[in-house]
Amino acid sequence: MQRYTLANVTSLLFHIGRYFAFLVAAFRRPRKVRVFGRALAAELEMIGLQSLGIVVLLSLFMGAVIAIQTAHQIGGWIPAYTIGFAVRQTMILEFAPTIIPVILSGKVGSNIASQIGTMRVSEQIDALEVMGVAAISHLALPKILAGVIIFPFLVIIAMVLGIGAGAWISVAADLSSMSDFQYGMQIDFAQYDVMYALFKTTVFAAIITSVSAYHGFYTSGGALEVGRSSTKAVVYSVVLIMITNLVITQLLLT
Repeated sequence: MQRYTLANVTSLLFHIGRYFAFLVAAFRRPRKVRVFGRALAAELEMIGLQSLGIVVLLSLFMGAVIAIQTAHQIGGWIPAYTIGFAVRQTMILEFAPTIIPVILSGKVGSNIASQIGTMRVSEQIDALEVMGVAAISHLALPKILAGVIIFPFLVIIAMVLGIGAGAWISVAADLSSMSDFQYGMQIDFAQYDVMYALFKTTVFAAIITSVSAYHGFYTSGGALEVGRSSTKAVVYSVVLIMITNLVITQLLLT
């Protein structure tokens, strides 16, 4: 038992050290700006545009569900404008900046890990290194920067759509009037909450893209190992997001 625990700790420390070394290598200045620019544009499309549909769908339904649940909980004993307040706070503080990245880690993270992992097992990365290309920077940096750039926009879209869906269902289902919802949405609003949410989102985007690229880059074996690397990328990304979310919330909201 003691040997097993020691082996786990040693393996964890090894991966932590190699991950940070991977990050240092990833942020090296690219040699060819045009090639990097094209790669960044492609990643922005893959990470951003191709994720827009699921972000829109989830945000609309969650905004509506939050409004319905809040109306059910207050049960007429609390002013109706509480619905607008609850929808706004939930969407801005937690759902959009945290749950959306968690969900996207399954889509974006697994895609990144499988893409790079396939290049590794098919020896394409070895070919890049033979040609003198800094493989880590060439493959990982566009993905990390694209995630950091595009995730905040996706989260802003999620916030707007979620609040809009909450307003629509409140009026359509006669949960509250539009004036009450708007009042609750505006009461005690703090711009700091939005900045806090966008900061969290940026950190989570860096975690998802870098962890996924790391697991994909160090894949060894064949197609089965590529699948395992994709699974590890998603699991570790979600765990790190939860831990980081707790730390950031403790530091910035207390």
